[in-house]
Amino acid sequence: MNDPVPPADALRSSLAALLTNLPPRQAAQAVDRLIANYRGATPTHAPILRDRADVAAYAAYRMPATFQATASALEALAEATPDWVPAGHTDIGGGTGAATWAVTATWPGTRPVTVLDWAEPALALGKEIAAANPALHDAHWQRSRIGPALTLAPTDLATISYVLNELTAPDRTALLTTVAAAAQTVVIVEPGTPDGYTRVIEARDHLIAAGFRIAAPCPHSAACPIAPGTDWCHFSARVSRSSLHRQVKGGSLAYEDEKFSYVAATRRPATPAAARVVRRPQIRKGQVLLDLCETDEQLRRTTVTKRHGDLYKAARDADWGDPWPPLL
Repeated sequence: MNDPVPPADALRSSLAALLTNLPPRQAAQAVDRLIANYRGATPTHAPILRDRADVAAYAAYRMPATFQATASALEALAEATPDWVPAGHTDIGGGTGAATWAVTATWPGTRPVTVLDWAEPALALGKEIAAANPALHDAHWQRSRIGPALTLAPTDLATISYVLNELTAPDRTALLTTVAAAAQTVVIVEPGTPDGYTRVIEARDHLIAAGFRIAAPCPHSAACPIAPGTDWCHFSARVSRSSLHRQVKGGSLAYEDEKFSYVAATRRPATPAAARVVRRPQIRKGQVLLDLCETDEQLRRTTVTKRHGDLYKAARDADWGDPWPPLL
């Protein structure tokens, strides 16, 4: 029996197949236009993804990054809740379903899955792509406007990835209230920009007020120690670049780094990391500098040197976003 194809590989293959009949120039133009719309400061009042060509181009361009960022957030959640596997998953504003693929990569196996989005072409293409992932064969793809009128059935896990930036502030609040009432665990991912971080912090505060505890990335559920306007908490996920990525961005590297901010909150038991590496570690001769967010609601720089033995070796291998200290 052949080993199952990892979700990340199956997703890349499916996305590459989407572009077979779409001229590269048309795909690149669609991506340029869609990126301009998504980066706009004004929330949209109609689906940005209008037809199959739009959806195919944007999915091929953005799904790998959305998948990798969401998978990184889910991995941190799984580390904080090692005895928990979601019994069901609702992907809110999921479009073509990148977060559903990330969930199957984090917790293999099948579970009830519902993807909600208001762009019918995105849902249709998401269902088509999902045929390559056995865990998503029975997923339910439902057209729903993401806003105050949204109703949700109870769910074990809800994901909201790259959605809050498309909503007005009142609509974001209404959505979070609805999600907090329906879900046991919520994972929110936004672009790793100051504005994206601000939206994540607002969501974090809302979920804490609703009775959730923070599982990741924060080592506590108290106030974020970053003074507003001075910095922002974000992380990085490495993404393999497709030929479409290179064509649109004019780059030659085989990868790019997706910057993202996130929060994972739950009503279930969770053990957050004792500290989290919140900047890229600085490796110098005989020492490693780690910027950590710690349990006592402080940001601190820790220096790990050769005299720390195995801890020094671990620090040299530590990555941005990792829990600290590691289990040795």
